[in-house]
This record gives sequence, structure tokens and C-alpha cells, in this order.
Amino acid sequence: MTEPVSPPAHQATPPLIRRNITLFAMSQSFNGAGMQLAYGIGPLMVLALTSSPALAGLSVALIGLSRFFVAYPVGKIMDSWGRKPAILLGLGLALAGALALFASLEFKSLWMFIAGLLVFGMGMNAAQQLRVAATDMFPPHRRGQALGIVALGSLSGLLFFPPIMRFSEIYAVPLGQDPLALPWLLIPVLILPSMFLITRVRPDPREIGMNLERYYPDYKPSIHEAGHEAGGPRPAYDWRTATRPLPVRLAIASNCAGQGNMAIIMVLTSLVLHNHGYSLSAIAFSHMFHSVGMFAFTIPIGWLSDRIGRARVMYPGLAVTMVGASLVVFPQAYWAVTLGTFLVGLGWAASNVASTAYIADHTRTVERGRTIGFSDTCAGGTSVIVAVLTGPLIAWFGLPATGVLAIAISALPVVLLPAALAERRRARQAAE
Repeated sequence: MTEPVSPPAHQATPPLIRRNITLFAMSQSFNGAGMQLAYGIGPLMVLALTSSPALAGLSVALIGLSRFFVAYPVGKIMDSWGRKPAILLGLGLALAGALALFASLEFKSLWMFIAGLLVFGMGMNAAQQLRVAATDMFPPHRRGQALGIVALGSLSGLLFFPPIMRFSEIYAVPLGQDPLALPWLLIPVLILPSMFLITRVRPDPREIGMNLERYYPDYKPSIHEAGHEAGGPRPAYDWRTATRPLPVRLAIASNCAGQGNMAIIMVLTSLVLHNHGYSLSAIAFSHMFHSVGMFAFTIPIGWLSDRIGRARVMYPGLAVTMVGASLVVFPQAYWAVTLGTFLVGLGWAASNVASTAYIADHTRTVERGRTIGFSDTCAGGTSVIVAVLTGPLIAWFGLPATGVLAIAISALPVVLLPAALAERRRARQAAE
């Protein structure tokens, strides 16, 4: 399997690209609190509206379903019209969805909650496709670091999450609001600056990706990077052809495994801590620790994937998610749950950064949005399935059964292990 190899000489990042990646990271810093809010209090909103623990996985399932619906269409918009229009469309949807989620508790409407979370999730998942834009602006041996820089922007957004929840706990009742509803009125205040920052990115990263040699004079596009071929119409995009390379399939399987594990843990963390009587602030702090794992170490993770290879970062990351899932489900003490959610986030970061870079290494610029979108669609579908199963599993078999499911999901790439070993043998024989 082909892995990126770092060139011996360091290539300086052009000022224009430094400016663009900084704007993307700053934009992510405003968006970071939004998705954490959906994961953190979504299960509690479902409980408030239905009083049914069996439906606790509904919110995470809706977030996964929203990714399933939006990832590929947004990728197509990115490949056809550019990265910026797709990201701005996503942020606009997130803005509308946040207001609908506030209204759902005001009117005690489960259907409004479902619609609002679907729209909000589609918007946030579309905006998070700026990962594609990050890979466009850097040559292969630096893509992992670029993804790490953008993801790190989400970390600063986490600082908004606990204060938002604390503000809601203190002022919601005096203001005549539900403590679970008031935070959604604050999310638009974060989304609008994010939209402004995206408009300042110039030129569109798709144009940069199609002409990387203009920005990196020593760069020589490989067969996978030749996304700016001159002359003749390009063949129609076919997801079967795009996902035929084994590295792409391994990356998709790893993305699904990491996302599926995390979907289960996001349901369990809130429920376990809520059942033990912890406050919204304590639950928010635990989720913040999870998000620190997701984003705080993305730059060294990206650097490592550039230096030692994507697969050598993806698979250990999935192993870490297994350990984290065990800590959340089995001890159930606050420190264990919080450490477990942190490890799940850390493992997810490794598998997500490395798998995204892996796909980018093996796709052309003009097809990258759709191929990464297809990967996210598969991950979204996995999240939906496991989140729907989580509630009934808890009700029928208890928490240990959900822990076993989370661990099993993380082992999904093992299905492709025979093909990976066979390809490695062929490569070794060809080199002899």
C-alpha cells in the first residue's frame, strides 16, 4: 500500500495558504461548541420530550443520519462549484437548525426536535467538510498536519461549551426558559462570525488544489494528484471506481469504525453520568474532555501520519477507542467515564485524520470532495445503525452489551485484513 514519503527538503508554506488555513482554523473555533452541544445534551432533550430511555440514542442517530444525507451532496457541490459555497451553505443550515431546536423544547414537540436536529446536523457536517479544503492546499507529505491545524481550531471552540451550559443553569429559570433550550439561542452568535471568516478565504481551495505547483515550485503531481488534466472531458464520477484502491477502502472502514464507536459512547456518557446524579455542568465538562481528546493532539497526530504512514496511525487509533469504550461502560465512575471519553476522542482523531489524508492521497482534486463525502456517508450510516441499537440494548441487556458493541465496531477494518496482507505480499515480491 502506498504511503506518503516526506521529501528531504522542507517546503515553506506560501503566505496565502498560511492565511487561508488560519481562517479555516478560526472558523472551526466558533463551530466547535455547536456539535458538542448536540452530542452533550441531545440525549437529555430526548428524555425530556419522551421520558423513554429506550429512545436515548435518537439524537446521535439523527446526527449520523444527517451526515448520511448531506456528506455526498456537499462533496458534489464542492467538486462542482468550489469548497466555500458548500461550507457557507452548511453554516446557514446549522443556524436555522439551532433556532428550531430551541423552539422544539418551547413547544414540547418531538417532531420539531427531529427536524431541527436533522437540519442542524446536516449544516454542521457540511461545514466540517472543510477538511477537503485543507487537503487541497497542501502537498501529500503535509496533508496530515494541515488536517491537524484545522481540527485544532475546534479545540478553542470547546471553551464555549461549559460556560454556555453554566449560563443556562443559572439564568434559564429566571428568564422563563428551559435549561436545555436556552443554549441553542447562543449558537447563532458563534455561527455568524464563522461564516464571515469563510468568506475571507481566497482563492477557493479547489483552485489551489488543481494548481498546487504554482504555490509549491518543487511539487510534482503523482498519478493520484493529477486533478488538473488539460484537454478532453473527464469521465463521469463513479464511486465504485473511486473506492477501488485498497487504501481508500481501508480508510473508509476505519472512518466508519471510529465514528460508530464514538456514536455509542456519546449516548452512554450523558446517560451514565445523568443516572448517577451529576449536573449538566459536570456532564458538559466530561464531554469537553472527550473533545480535548478529539482535537488537542491533531497536529502531532497529523505530523506522525505524514512521517510514518497513514495505516500506522489509523489502526492504533482504533485500538485506543476500544480501551476508552471499556472505561465508559464498565467502571461507570466519573473519573473512569471521563477518561474513557477522552480516549475515545483521541482514538477517533487518529483514525479520522489519517483516513482523510489516506483518501486525499489517492484521489484527484476534482473528485476529492465526493470521495471523502462518500466515506462520511458510510460513517454516518454506521452511526445511525449503532445509535438506534444503543437504546434497546441498554433497555434489554444493560450497559455491558453496548460496550461490547462499541468494541466490536472498532474492529471493522479487520474484515479487509486478508486483502491488505495479500497486497503487501505482492508488493514485497515485486520489489525482489
